[in-house]
Amino acid sequence: MGLKWLEHKITRWLTKDHPKVENTHMCDYEQLSYEIKPCDVLLIEGQSHVSHVIKGITQSPWTHAALYIGRLSDIQDEDTRNNIKNHFDGDENKQLILEALMGEGTIINALDKYSQDHVRICRPKTLSRQDASRVIAYTTRRLGCDYDVRQLLDLARFLFPYGILPRRWRSSLFQHNVGSPTRAVCSSLIAAAFSSVHFPILPVIEKSDNGKIKLYRRNFRLYTPPDFDYSPYFEIIKYPYLGLEEIAIYRKLPWDQDGIICNSENDCYIPKDYIRINENDKEAESSVLSLKDYQAINAINTRLKHES
Repeated sequence: MGLKWLEHKITRWLTKDHPKVENTHMCDYEQLSYEIKPCDVLLIEGQSHVSHVIKGITQSPWTHAALYIGRLSDIQDEDTRNNIKNHFDGDENKQLILEALMGEGTIINALDKYSQDHVRICRPKTLSRQDASRVIAYTTRRLGCDYDVRQLLDLARFLFPYGILPRRWRSSLFQHNVGSPTRAVCSSLIAAAFSSVHFPILPVIEKSDNGKIKLYRRNFRLYTPPDFDYSPYFEIIKYPYLGLEEIAIYRKLPWDQDGIICNSENDCYIPKDYIRINENDKEAESSVLSLKDYQAINAINTRLKHES
């Protein structure tokens, strides 16, 4: 009883999100939700305590991966539909993702759960329609599996550059278990699904003396969310909040004209050597700041600090 209570408390602390201050306008969710396709991998920049740990270990902003499975009404395979229905009782026209979460296990969620997050689509190149259905079916058969906290800890120990214990010592990453795993983490579940149809992510490539090349499937437990971003076999698709193709040319973007520079959303200032560029884009002319100018700048800086 006491151990379970402690585990629950630690899990709640690890998965608690920090306030979302930055990246609130990094992605156009409406465009993303329109363009996303079944079997696309969704990378998410998490804001929880455990996400910040993962960022430090992987040196990447992408801390979580989910698989887009589409709308329930569009899924043809009866077994896959039933597996989803057993874990989701919402609208059949809702766009759905499958993900493995600490404290929740492998579950179904709506795509709009991440409408306010910084996300990226990784699309498997040339994946056939039949294999896409097989990948989705593979993951839905794992619905209800627990989250593998042990694997996450062993992966952190394996990736961390320093350690007291040998990285492979008593590690769950290198156990050759027979049969289907009953626990999973987000990236390893998706990697195993693509591996089941022999779709490469970051395979081990061997080139023999006679020039022949052979690919080996990489241990799916060693995959992390950034690996889908690094993989040459996935197309990276971004939908910025302000798309250049919609505005025609980048100079028409609604840039601030007052010379304000920002470290983050609520940390802005005007540099003393600010040079204003006129509206006709002629040669920039530097101006000497008067006492009145400095007073105006200080007033703006003070206002920005109070607002933050």
